[in-house]
Amino acid sequence: MVIMKEIGFGIIGTGIIAGKHAEAVKAARNARLVGVYNPHGDKAGKFGEKYGCRGYSELDAFLDDPELDAVLIATPSGLHGEGALAAIAKGRHVLVEKPLEVTKEKCLEIVRAGRERGVLVGGIFNNRFYEVPHLIRDAIEKGRFGKLIVADAQIKWYRDQAYYDSAAWRGTWALDGGGTLMNQSIHAIDLLQWYMGPVRSVSGNVKTLLHERIEVEDAAVATIEFENGALGVIEATTDAFPGLPKRLEICGSDGTVIAEDNVLRVWSFRDETAEDEVIRARYGSQKGLGATGSDNKAVDLEGHLRQIEDFADAIVEGRDSAVSGEEATKAVELIEAVYRSSEDGGRRIILPL
Repeated sequence: MVIMKEIGFGIIGTGIIAGKHAEAVKAARNARLVGVYNPHGDKAGKFGEKYGCRGYSELDAFLDDPELDAVLIATPSGLHGEGALAAIAKGRHVLVEKPLEVTKEKCLEIVRAGRERGVLVGGIFNNRFYEVPHLIRDAIEKGRFGKLIVADAQIKWYRDQAYYDSAAWRGTWALDGGGTLMNQSIHAIDLLQWYMGPVRSVSGNVKTLLHERIEVEDAAVATIEFENGALGVIEATTDAFPGLPKRLEICGSDGTVIAEDNVLRVWSFRDETAEDEVIRARYGSQKGLGATGSDNKAVDLEGHLRQIEDFADAIVEGRDSAVSGEEATKAVELIEAVYRSSEDGGRRIILPL
């Protein structure tokens, strides 16, 4: 008889994404929501009442909860390290909303602290937990694309001025860590490098073209050279009304796949298999991941649920989670390299930084 252990999760933060985490934990087969922490007023108490957990306004009291095994970090990006390091110091496993932190150096500080304390560190990249990304990666690993040639990530979303004005941290380097690349596009960028492998070099240009009262970019273009010799392009903006689905295109000498969110627009290979038609029928017409291209609240729950279950399983089984801290650092490093390139007139930046 297999005995399932429920991992006790707590959340630092009470914003929109914290609510999604709470819903995912409560729906997970191997997790339960223990508590939430927010130092400001009665926000934690109200959040706890809504989601059925204890609310804490004192960090030590939250982290010392005897039922707490793991902490979900759901604060503004530039505060991720602060919460993660405090939890790690108390021996709690940490799963951090994207980005892990806003620079590679800060990401690695969290990773090192977790390793030294003997706890798991993971980064939320929930898009990896849907079927279509796994179909694409599996096809690449099987060599079905032949020689990989080009790979593109297009994130042409729309956020109105009210979105940036809704919170003082939005659009700041210190707390948002960047603009359309670091905040909205990082999921697609993570998938791009997950499919294509390590990046050799990148050149980019970022600008603020539409929005007011923000420090960061709302439009960006970058060109990539991968270690395998393939080339890539990232196009990202929050200026494109009305906001389009996230689109990734992988092209090789023997095949091409185009995916919009979790929908396959093209699935074509030189050497067809019987399964290909089944894949096209099933994933070519299914529902996408929600209207995140135009609404930051339209976050689908399934990916978060699957990732939280994987993280809880990893704790019990004593293994790395599917998206370790080291994995979560890669997208941040690539974005940081684009920023450095743009600051230096588009100079090509060699990775690793």
